[in-house]
Amino acid sequence: MKSRFIPDRSPVCRPYAALGLPYAALGLLLISFPLGAVCSAAEDVQSLTSFVNDHCMDCHDGPDGEGGFNAGSLNLDIFADAASEKDLHHWIRAFDRVEQGEMPPPEDVEVDSETRATFVKDLRTAIKNSQDRHHQSNGRVLSRRLTNDQLTATLGDLLSIDVPLARLMPEEPRVDGFRNIADAQSMSYYHLEDHLRVVDAALDAAFAKLRTADIPEVIDLPANRIANKRKGQRNRDPELREDAAVIWMSTMAFYGRISRTTVDEAGWYRITLEASSLNPPDDRNVWCSIRSGKCVSTAALMFWIGSIELTEKPQTFQFDAWIEKDHMLEIRPADNTLKKAKFRGGQVGFGEGEPQKVPGIAMHHLKLERIYPAGDTNQTRRALFGDLDVTWHPKKKQWQLQYASPDNPAGKAALVEQAKRFAARAFRRPIDEQSFAPYRQIIEAGWDAKQDPVDLLRQTYRAILCSPRLIYFTEPPGELDDHAIACRLSYLLTGSMPDEELRRAANKGQLRDNPDAIITHTRRLLDGRDFDTFVTDFGDQWLDLADIAFTEPDRRMFSDFDLIVQDAMLGETRRYLKTLISENRPASQLVDSDFTWLNDRLARYYDIDVEIGPTEWKRVDLRDHEYRGGLMTHGSILKVTANGTDTSPVVRGVWICDRLLGIPIPDPPENVPAIEPDVRGAKTIREMLAKHREDVSCASCHKRIDPPGFALEMFDAAGQWRENYLVRKSGKYRQGPNIDASYQMPDGRKFDSFVEFRELAASTSRRIAKNFAGQLLVYGTGTPITFSDRDHLESIATAAEDNQYGLRSLIEAVVTSQPFLNK
Repeated sequence: MKSRFIPDRSPVCRPYAALGLPYAALGLLLISFPLGAVCSAAEDVQSLTSFVNDHCMDCHDGPDGEGGFNAGSLNLDIFADAASEKDLHHWIRAFDRVEQGEMPPPEDVEVDSETRATFVKDLRTAIKNSQDRHHQSNGRVLSRRLTNDQLTATLGDLLSIDVPLARLMPEEPRVDGFRNIADAQSMSYYHLEDHLRVVDAALDAAFAKLRTADIPEVIDLPANRIANKRKGQRNRDPELREDAAVIWMSTMAFYGRISRTTVDEAGWYRITLEASSLNPPDDRNVWCSIRSGKCVSTAALMFWIGSIELTEKPQTFQFDAWIEKDHMLEIRPADNTLKKAKFRGGQVGFGEGEPQKVPGIAMHHLKLERIYPAGDTNQTRRALFGDLDVTWHPKKKQWQLQYASPDNPAGKAALVEQAKRFAARAFRRPIDEQSFAPYRQIIEAGWDAKQDPVDLLRQTYRAILCSPRLIYFTEPPGELDDHAIACRLSYLLTGSMPDEELRRAANKGQLRDNPDAIITHTRRLLDGRDFDTFVTDFGDQWLDLADIAFTEPDRRMFSDFDLIVQDAMLGETRRYLKTLISENRPASQLVDSDFTWLNDRLARYYDIDVEIGPTEWKRVDLRDHEYRGGLMTHGSILKVTANGTDTSPVVRGVWICDRLLGIPIPDPPENVPAIEPDVRGAKTIREMLAKHREDVSCASCHKRIDPPGFALEMFDAAGQWRENYLVRKSGKYRQGPNIDASYQMPDGRKFDSFVEFRELAASTSRRIAKNFAGQLLVYGTGTPITFSDRDHLESIATAAEDNQYGLRSLIEAVVTSQPFLNK
């Protein structure tokens, strides 16, 4: 049979036709490439043609091919071009299936090992060469802009302010968890309008800080001022009892609001609270939540500040939190395992809670003080005015520059010089005269028109901050220059622009050809003040922790769950990641380890008996608690991989494969329906999936999905261990069928329990390491992992192999890798 891919031409021309090139291009081809290379490429393509024709077409011929795959759609011409990952998608899928031995199906077609190896080798070469040409001409990383959080941090560092500007921007789409994927970023008139509003808000905050930061803003409340309920009055504020402002345990919304903490201006406030517990249970303390909001039903959104564990002895707690204008604090007991008071009519009267003998909080003193965590006024003044002599006149309500006279050329020159310094910091690289010319023109025209000098400077800043040079990463094709490397490294590890030390290294050209210098700065930044920011931002995206509040577990099924537990779950995972990185722990401990971080509330929720002090976080040994250990057992992970009511082995299995184990799972065929749980308990999810796997289109993927999916069925949708499913009967949830966690790994190794599965999964340490490196590379470059990146991930893993694939070693290998240091 003639090949349906290769035209039937003369033997001389056929190899070139296989490359998809017209005859007229042959001369140019022979000039551009050695003849041997061309012939070799043609022979590789010929081998691909033979394999597909001989082993694939019988089952995958035409649009109705099995599994929805049409082998006839595989385009050989593409290998002559510079093709992207999207263009090569079908070939990459074919490569993976054949390399893994799934296709052709062993039970249907016999393929000798040499033929399969030749096909895999030739196809790998063809895909990689084509993709490498695409990366060389277009860059691996597309043009990308700062995310909302990166823009917020950058403006904050530029102006020495700390304002949550991201709240002024629309929510960003997430691709496989990440917000910075270039393909998903758009820019329109509306985005520019939002950006301008953000820039104005940042400049307003900076100038306002210089005018008002030295004026103290303090709300100081003794107990009788915290309380705002008199006898005969019913509201949701605290009441005064024995010289303490009291709130009792209840589920009533906004009960615990403190009206007198309403702030007149949005800003950062230091909250200092002295409090103790009332009527605590014999076996535990009273956990309370602190939130802010308007605390009315018409503005129900509340902002989490923190949680505290109270004892009968008064303690002092301190939090720094951003509070919006006209918002107040809500402080209340929030542990769902405590006895709850019942109140009628949506309000609480004086003395109605105490006879019910429920736990409560007694507040003795509360203080809110306006703070500026980004630095004092001198830092902001330096950022805005540099060496300019600018003063604010409160009576005149205006700024005054020493060189105010239009006849003094030194004033104009000083403004130009300050604007140029500001632009270089904003653009994150030195600025040449041609690039600065538009901003110079703004100053010169305004000066000649006798415009107010400070207003003129602010107008120039506004233009600079709206420039694409600030909004977008400046990354030239090919190898990145020193300043682009400094930016990639800084935004990866700090979420913001390079600091002074990194900028100085870039200016001296110390980064581009010096991996040791890059590692030195990496270690410095990981040991710096922004380490928490890196762990939080990377973890929130990679592990979907950003979605932890997206669902709320059904209170009828999971009565012990509450916001205190949810906050503790995040605290556990973030502290755990920090420890793994700081101590350069092996990548396998992402999956299995003998320790975690717990506070008292989470330890009780996990049913782990350990002594932990009030509001303390403790590193807990888990060797006597085999069901916990590794990210898969963290409540945060178990919650974000469930819907609040049900668990799905498919959803959790795909998530574990993709985010932790490095086993990519393709999207399911469109004609395969999703599995819905049987809430009656008539059929187990295992029984339903067994039927599902009978479809040949599903079996190959479920071989990978089902092992972690079935193993994790031992944890419910709220993150607790269970032995049985819950089923609904007569409107109530009751204990249902036993859970069977046994199954087998894709390679045939069997396991009988979740613990055995976790041990088997953790044994694939190199694959786990490559996955971590790949997730970090996506986060750092804004581009998903491509086929040609696979070899680089192998090199990264090899570089960290001697350190048992330690996470810190992997980070250092990533930042010195070819994909990270190239466009």
